[in-house]
Amino acid sequence: MSEHDPDDQRRALLQSAAGLLLAQAALPAGATPAAPERKGVGQPGDFDFLNGHWKIRHRRYKTDVKQWDTFEGEASCWSILKGIASIEELRIPARDFSGTGIRLLDVKNRLWHDYWVNGKSGVLTPPGQTGVFDNGVGTFGAEDTDDGKPIKVRGVWDRITPTSCRWFQGVSKDGGKTWDDNWFMDWTRA
Repeated sequence: MSEHDPDDQRRALLQSAAGLLLAQAALPAGATPAAPERKGVGQPGDFDFLNGHWKIRHRRYKTDVKQWDTFEGEASCWSILKGIASIEELRIPARDFSGTGIRLLDVKNRLWHDYWVNGKSGVLTPPGQTGVFDNGVGTFGAEDTDDGKPIKVRGVWDRITPTSCRWFQGVSKDGGKTWDDNWFMDWTRA
């Protein structure tokens, strides 16, 4: 396999994703993501807007120093399985960081499941978020805990155009009444 051959790189990425999905199937029932409260409307191709190569400007809030940290990154994305799966390879060279986003459409329930794998551990991070797109905005959420207390987490895709989009995440400690949005990623097509 050539280090610079995009087809070889894509094939290796997809093989890794397949292995991770098998690992997800083996997770205990309590580790599966919570479904959103409304009925799904997800459909094949919802993530096709991400296909291609991107430059990304990150702005992440560092709670330990109470300030925003900004840095650059890049991503390559593919839709597979006729649009019911989307694979993202995220790279942040200045931070020596990489990871993979895996988004899968549960066709029967019409819900997207969004999973993350840190490139250093190679472990699928539960719980994955579930969600749908509504009026051009994709909202994904999950139940989690912070210091033993229940929280809600969400990720939102918005401002989607042919050449740009935005993703941001937030945390709610009051059952979703208020949100602390703590990471913004502004994507520009490379």
